[in-house]
Amino acid sequence: MRLTILAAALGAVLAMPAMADPDRWRHAWPNTDFSRTSVAFSEIMSGGPPRDGIPALTGPGFIPVAEETRLDPTEPVIAVELGDATPRAYPLRYLTWHEIVNDEVAGTPIAVTFCPLCNSAITFDRRVGGAVLNFGVSGLLRNSDMVMFDRETESWWQQAIGQGIVGHHMGTELDILPTWMESWQAFRARNPQGLVMDEPGHRRPYGSNPYVGYDSAPRPFLYSGEMPPHGISPLLRVVRVGDRAWPLTRLAEAGEITEEGVTLTWAEGQASALDTDRIGAGRDVGNIRVRDGQGADLAHDVMFAFAFHAFWPEGEWMLGN
Repeated sequence: MRLTILAAALGAVLAMPAMADPDRWRHAWPNTDFSRTSVAFSEIMSGGPPRDGIPALTGPGFIPVAEETRLDPTEPVIAVELGDATPRAYPLRYLTWHEIVNDEVAGTPIAVTFCPLCNSAITFDRRVGGAVLNFGVSGLLRNSDMVMFDRETESWWQQAIGQGIVGHHMGTELDILPTWMESWQAFRARNPQGLVMDEPGHRRPYGSNPYVGYDSAPRPFLYSGEMPPHGISPLLRVVRVGDRAWPLTRLAEAGEITEEGVTLTWAEGQASALDTDRIGAGRDVGNIRVRDGQGADLAHDVMFAFAFHAFWPEGEWMLGN
C-alpha cells in the first residue's frame, strides 16, 4: 500500500503512548469538563493534526448542479434531501480535507460529517436542548474514528455514534438524519435543479486522496482494538443500520436484500474515495440506498467492518447464513 505523506504521518502516531488522564490536553481544551467522561481517556489518542488543524466548514457556498464542471461522474457525494428543501450534494473531495460541514437546510441546522479512517459519513441535526451547536475537528481519535467537539461547551463527541463522550454533553445523543453517499452522476440525474457545495476557499488539493490505497490495506492504522469476527476483513465496507451490519460484498452480489423490515439496494457507479490518488478514479464500490417498508429513506452508515465491531461489539452481523 502506498500512502501519501499525510497518511504516513498519521500512521506514525501509533507509536505514541496512550494517556490514562487528560492532563496533556488541558492547555488546548481549557473549557472542557474532563470530570465528565463515558470512556477511558487511554482510548483517546492524537490523530496528528491539532485542534482545528483540519478546518471544519460553516455556511458553505453552493452552485446549481448544471454549473458544476469539476466533479468526475463517479465521484462520491453525500446527498442531503430533507423535506421540500432543494436537494444538496456535499462532495467527498471537500469533506476528505475538512471532515465536518456546519450548514442549515430548510431551517434545520445540520452537520455533514465524514471520517476517512472509518469511511463513516453521517449527517446530524445540530440542535441539542434548544441550542444550536457548531462542530469542529478536535484532531483526536478513538477506535480510529474522529472525535468532534462543539464550540459552545468544548464537549467531545464520537462521530461514528453521534454521542457526547467527554464534557458537558457527555451521554447526549445527536439525531441522525437519513442522508447517503452516492455518485455525482446519480445525484445529478435525480436532481437536475439541485445544488452542489462549491469549492471552499482553502489551499487544499481538492479531488485528490491523501489516503491512497487505504481501503485495500490488510488492517487499519490508528487502531489497536479487536478485529471483526467471522473472518471478515477489517476494511470491508458494511452497511450499518442501527446495531446491524450487512457486508457490502453480500449486498453487491444480491443487488437487493430485504430483512428485518429494511430494504437495501446496490447499483454500480460510485468510486471509492480511499483508493487511487484521484478520488473520481477509485474502484467501483456501488451506490447504496436503505429504505423502510414504506419506501422512506432510513438513516444508515457505510463504514469499515473494524469500526462497526469497535462501536457495536455486540452488534448483529447480517451474513445471510
